[in-house]
Amino acid sequence: MAQGTEDAFDARRELRLRSGSVSYYSLQELDRSVGGDVFSLPFSIRVILESLLRNCGGRFVSGEDVERLASWPDSVGEELAYLPARVIMQDFTGVPAVVDLAAMRSAMATIGGDPKKINPLVPADLVIDHSVQVDMFGSAYALMYNAEREFERNRERYEFLKWGQQAFDNFSVVPPATGIVHQVNLEYLARVVQENDGVAFPDTLVGTDSHTTMVNGLGVLGWGVGGIEAEAVMLGQPYYMLVPEVVGFKLTGALRDGVTATDLVLTVTQMLRRHGVVGKFVEFYGEGLSRLSLPDRATIANMAPEYGATASFFPVDAETLRYLRGTGREEELVELVERYSKEQGLFRTDETPDPRFSETLELDMSTVESSLAGPRRPQDRVLLGEMKSSFRRALTGTFEKELPPYMYEEESAESFPASDPPADTAGVTGEGRPDTPQEEVPEGSSSAPDAEAEVELEGEKVRLRHGSVVIAAITSCTNTSNPSVMVGAGLLAKKALERGLRVKPHVKTSMAPGSKVVTEYLQTSDLLPYLEELNFQVVGYGCTTCIGNSGPLPEPVERAVEENDLVVAAVLSGNRNFEGRINPYVRANYLASPPLVVAYALAGTVDIDLTKEPLGHDPEGNPVYLRDIWPSQEEIRAQIESALDPNLYRKQYANVYTGNEQWNEVEVPSGDLYEWDPDSTYIQEPAFFKGLSPEPEPLRDIAGARVLVKVGDSLTTDHISPAGAIPKDSPAGRYLISKGVEPKDFNSYGSRRGNHEVMVRGTFANIRLRNQLVPGREGGYTVHLPDGEETTVYEAAMRYKEEGVPLLVIGGKEYGTGSSRDWAAKGTFLLGVKAVLAESFERIHRSNLIGMGVLPLQFAEGESAGSLGLTGRETYDVLGLEDLTPGKELTVRATSDGGETKEFRVRARVDSPVEVEYLRNGGILQTVLRQLLKEGSSSS
Repeated sequence: MAQGTEDAFDARRELRLRSGSVSYYSLQELDRSVGGDVFSLPFSIRVILESLLRNCGGRFVSGEDVERLASWPDSVGEELAYLPARVIMQDFTGVPAVVDLAAMRSAMATIGGDPKKINPLVPADLVIDHSVQVDMFGSAYALMYNAEREFERNRERYEFLKWGQQAFDNFSVVPPATGIVHQVNLEYLARVVQENDGVAFPDTLVGTDSHTTMVNGLGVLGWGVGGIEAEAVMLGQPYYMLVPEVVGFKLTGALRDGVTATDLVLTVTQMLRRHGVVGKFVEFYGEGLSRLSLPDRATIANMAPEYGATASFFPVDAETLRYLRGTGREEELVELVERYSKEQGLFRTDETPDPRFSETLELDMSTVESSLAGPRRPQDRVLLGEMKSSFRRALTGTFEKELPPYMYEEESAESFPASDPPADTAGVTGEGRPDTPQEEVPEGSSSAPDAEAEVELEGEKVRLRHGSVVIAAITSCTNTSNPSVMVGAGLLAKKALERGLRVKPHVKTSMAPGSKVVTEYLQTSDLLPYLEELNFQVVGYGCTTCIGNSGPLPEPVERAVEENDLVVAAVLSGNRNFEGRINPYVRANYLASPPLVVAYALAGTVDIDLTKEPLGHDPEGNPVYLRDIWPSQEEIRAQIESALDPNLYRKQYANVYTGNEQWNEVEVPSGDLYEWDPDSTYIQEPAFFKGLSPEPEPLRDIAGARVLVKVGDSLTTDHISPAGAIPKDSPAGRYLISKGVEPKDFNSYGSRRGNHEVMVRGTFANIRLRNQLVPGREGGYTVHLPDGEETTVYEAAMRYKEEGVPLLVIGGKEYGTGSSRDWAAKGTFLLGVKAVLAESFERIHRSNLIGMGVLPLQFAEGESAGSLGLTGRETYDVLGLEDLTPGKELTVRATSDGGETKEFRVRARVDSPVEVEYLRNGGILQTVLRQLLKEGSSSS
């Protein structure tokens, strides 16, 4: 990675280590030069400041840029050109990124340029983790079977990635069945301090997954961006960003016994989401940091997207060094990290003065209680003792069901409990706080449906009801990277078996660790057999249930849920629980710690108060409560100390790139240009660059647009671009059938992101999408206007395209929340949408829209589609685009079919001059392609 061409601040210095000397760009020298107060800045701002200092004098960074950031917070909101050290990707977002790079090479060759100009200049790693699905579970053969099915479904994609690995420099692929990208990054790829060409600098990155922030727990600054922006960074372009506000989050105290890091992160998520940190950095400080293990910090940092922050940073300290040693990093690296961080003022201790922050929050960790989150959003925290009443409120409110008779009978019986449970474990009984009174449940009627069904599974008849747990998944790097909760789950399983408890037959169980190290230490501690005995066998090394790859439920369960309209539940140790994401048959989804996942699998229902009601009964008929089998922190700590060893990590990562024999056997053609196969249903040359002219067309007003989709608040990228199963009667399903693909081989939307023909047909196709143009109907439907014919979103868009009608989307607050899914923007563009009008936007999705040349427009403060009386059936003109500037106010004219017009002002959410340039070029990659073409022309 090239540094700036001049040392404008005379800041280059030498650092002598036992292994030799390295150069670095000294923040102390900069502090003296600018006469500022660099070392009272937030640590995260110092890391970005070092990047500007080191790159000053190059193409993108000037001395004025450095001085402006050093004056933080005066520079908040100003644009800066940030050059991260590396890029990381997972395969769902990585495949389309590599497809785009291959298409850019083809386009460059077509217009007479040098295809090799399209090559990563910044190191990029892609970890294949999003493709494994839980097809088989509850079997010792599950891991092998699911891995084989993964290769069968995805061989074509894997061949393409292997071609990319040999065709592009600075591009590495971690094969499937290795682990989850963020856990592999935390345990192996991240170095905290990088060295290149004799210069040391902080390890920084951007990633094509929103949970890239997990590595912030290690003191490595990174966050998720759109795949489009990541591609530009790979090609040597800066990531243009606005200088952020930094919210300081002070941690004090310590977690009580029985409370987990999962409970802590759900509490933090709720606090920060309520406070409002979208577009901001969060930085943790305070003496409580020294009482948090690094995996606990990583758990908190992982869920930054759920609380809305761009990044969630933990500075380097003694715990960072301990973790690096504990995960088998070489001692030379640990010395470099310690010496460099201390020399640069990037190392914290309990004596370090608190940095200056934009604003602060504080949490005493001793007040955290055992919690879950759901049933549809990660910020909706539910105390363990309130789960039963919370679910019942959701049943009648969120899911609009009547309470069935059996729930009334239980309400009546529970009005007179036999005794109060002892409160001897804080986290699982709520010690230190009064019992929470149950909210009054709405009165029912004798006509309420039974809402239950009897099914037979493996020769045993079981009863399904509202709240029955049908999925219990230990999944996601959020928690599987944390030995305390994984060992806790193992100990709970051991104690449950010793008391004679079993998992209910209707529960689909799975365990998908984020790395093979987890399996190793569970085996070493003799806890894996207990989890396996409860059917929590390892089903794969990847994201699985957390991203919707939960696989099918047993057919009798699916049938019973559908025929009886049951609201059944999933309990998972993941980070996302949006409706329609986990499984199409499961509407109530709850995030929980791995021990609680096991507990709810034993209970078989979320319609239970585990602080008062038993999980089950032992062989003698005695009740067994959660508190009876919950492991203590001392038990967990003892197991971790005996089982974890640096050699476990060294052994598992020794052959990380070559350890998968199936991957090694994949043969691919060589060559700088990819040979596109027109018959492929996985990889197609996208239409983004076809017919690209050397110069862009000028921006013009949007005239006569129709609304394709109109939605309310919190529309997620899962709603816009689903990642799960492809229904056979959907436009995407019909396309695949027309290409000779049988429904059993459809795979998922996520796995087919390399084929724009599939993805555009899947845009706005989520089965739970509520398009207000078709009230009362869920799914990917809309109306074609003005005739009012109801049809699919895709088919309506194609008709509008034939008619030459531009399109709009209208949304509410937090439009585009969720995963950093570039296809949510690419599909929007390919449908013919020119602008999205919303009350507010999620950070990454707003950037992705601009990256595809789609204009984000924001209603004026206090206004909305509802307040303006917009139905979505009007025609729309967007005026004032010819001289677009950042944040410009534009006029929108809405004309009803009767000729009545309304005009209102909106703000173009184009926040910087560079974003204006991207829109003028039709997108970020088109901008880069034209720049590289010009550079090639001038050099020749």
